Parts: sequence; structure tokens; C-alpha cells
Amino acid sequence: MNPLLGIHIGAGLLALLAGAAALVAAKGRRLHARAGTAFCASMLVLGVTAAILEPLRTPPGSPMSGAFVCYFVATSWVAARRRDGTTGRFEMGACVAALGLAALMAWGGFTGSTTPAGRGPVFALAGLCLLAGLLDLNAVLRRKLTPTQRVSRHLWRMCFAFFIATGSFFLGQQQVLPRGVRGSPLLFVLAFAPFAVMLFWLARLRLSKRLRGEHAAFGGGPAAPPPGRGDRRRRLAPGP
Repeated sequence: MNPLLGIHIGAGLLALLAGAAALVAAKGRRLHARAGTAFCASMLVLGVTAAILEPLRTPPGSPMSGAFVCYFVATSWVAARRRDGTTGRFEMGACVAALGLAALMAWGGFTGSTTPAGRGPVFALAGLCLLAGLLDLNAVLRRKLTPTQRVSRHLWRMCFAFFIATGSFFLGQQQVLPRGVRGSPLLFVLAFAPFAVMLFWLARLRLSKRLRGEHAAFGGGPAAPPPGRGDRRRRLAPGP
């Protein structure tokens, strides 16, 4: 086996385990942070090795898929690390990279690049890169994200990156699985599970913002306490 291919496979398996641990761990706690960091590192290795291996296979593939993975993982990780919500040069570079990837993918789709499912997925990924790049631009223009915006940015990008890992394994590598489960609906459930988790946490985040304030859902700080009796008396007291 090609040593680089072995590293690629090992990184993919580690990404599946670390990603699952990050999903089930309590958000904002040490286990979640450590599992998330392990997931990011393994996915970056996965993306880099994919970008190297894809042009070497028969027929040759595109290295852009690996760059696509690295982009989503890196932007998600930075959003999680910058707890103050500030944006700057990294987001500017990410915006340029995403828009560049979108242009290259669209150009490839128009000039004949395809997949086993046709050219539709090529244009779909190009549209997703365009959307991500525009959201990067929005983050740059805002200069500072609210806690809800920051966590949402981290969440959807990380879950999409995890879907790349789960979809590639449970749907794209069924030949390595036991014959009894090949083609099973369970594999589709496992492959698309990151999207279900993403929708759950996005909905919970928005609901928490509405009910308890922006900081409540992911441990960013307690919401303002309700006014006490003394505060109420002071408000009701007539002015001088």
C-alpha cells in the first residue's frame, strides 16, 4: 500500500471517531474541545493527502476536493477559537479562497468536469463554496460576530466537514463493510447524521437566544438575571 494512502485512511478513521465524540460531548467542555481539535487535525491531514492522491489515481481526480475540506475545517476551527468574535485577515484570505474555489469548480463543470452522478454535484459544490465565501465577506464587513453568529458559523461548517467524512466512508467505501449492511438504509442515516445534528443545534441555538439570551446555549455566559424586588421598587418610585 502507498504510505500516503495509509496516512489518508488512518486520518479518515480518526476523523470519524473524533467527530462522533465531539458531537455527543457536552458543548463547551474539555472533551468537546479536545475531540474537536483531534477532528480538525485529522481532517486537515485527510484533505491534504486527498489533494495529493486524487491527481495520481486512474482516471485522475481533482485536488480541489482536498482544498475544499481544508477550507471548511480551518474556518470552523478559527470561529470556535476566537471567542471574542473578531474577524480579520484570516477571514479575508478564507473569502478569497472560497470564491476562487467556487470559480474553479464552476469553470470545471462548464468545461467537462464530472462525477459518477453527472455534473450536478460539481455545480452544487461550486454554489456551496460561493455561499461560504459570501458569508466570509459578511463576517469581514461586520468585523465582530455576536456569540450566536460565531457559534453558528463554527457549527454548520464543522458539520459539513464531518458529512464529507461520513459520506465518503458509509456511502463511498461500502466495499470494505460487511456484505450484510451494504446498501442498507442505515448507512444513509449514518452518512447524513451530521446534517440532522447541525439542524438540531442551530434550532436550539436560535431558541436559546430568544428565551435566555445569546450566551446561554454554548456556555458563553449567563443571561442577565431577572430584576429583583428592589429594582422593581426603584423603577416604580416616582421621580423627583
